[in-house]
Amino acid sequence: MQIGILGAGHVGLAVGRRLTGAGHRVMLSSARGPHALTPVAQDIGAEAASVTEAAAQELVLLALPWPAVPDALDSLPDWQGRILVDATNPFVALDPLQLADLEGRSASVVVAEHAPGARVVKAFNSITMANFEKGPRQGDARRVLFVSGDDVAANDVQRGCGGVLPGVHAGERLGDPPGLSRERAHLMPVGSEPGYQERAGEAACAGDEHAHLRR
Repeated sequence: MQIGILGAGHVGLAVGRRLTGAGHRVMLSSARGPHALTPVAQDIGAEAASVTEAAAQELVLLALPWPAVPDALDSLPDWQGRILVDATNPFVALDPLQLADLEGRSASVVVAEHAPGARVVKAFNSITMANFEKGPRQGDARRVLFVSGDDVAANDVQRGCGGVLPGVHAGERLGDPPGLSRERAHLMPVGSEPGYQERAGEAACAGDEHAHLRR
């Protein structure tokens, strides 16, 4: 799968490294431009690209600091139904921590307003990249990620083949937390069982949006 990443910070690099390791073609972009980004992209097995080029891929990860989101997205054309995975948190300052005033909306609703035509899926914003890069297990426990969004098929693609791992399968539904208008939330393991990619991840990539329900 061809995946674009907007942002080359901790989140963009950590997820990009896992995606290239899973065999996906990744285009990494940032405001620094592709020339300055080339050594960083090559280090994780990705290609350096402009923001416009990265945003034109089949699936795009938004991994920018919150203040940079409007300018980055507003300059792009209509998304025409492509998937935008929103990994942002609405922090405008970190020390002390300060949240943006979203006027009662969720961050992903704001992102969707700046990305007309995108199918927005929220993921990767609820785990530190230090823990994410430690892999799926901590002793006898398993790490999980939250995945949520209005579009069931987009959620399935994100969980099935566009996420961190080959063949990640769906977790249980959690209910309807605040967020997108009809947001669905799931838990997804950080990692996958041996051989699961062939049985579910590839099927999801091929368009079988119910592949994650069969094992």
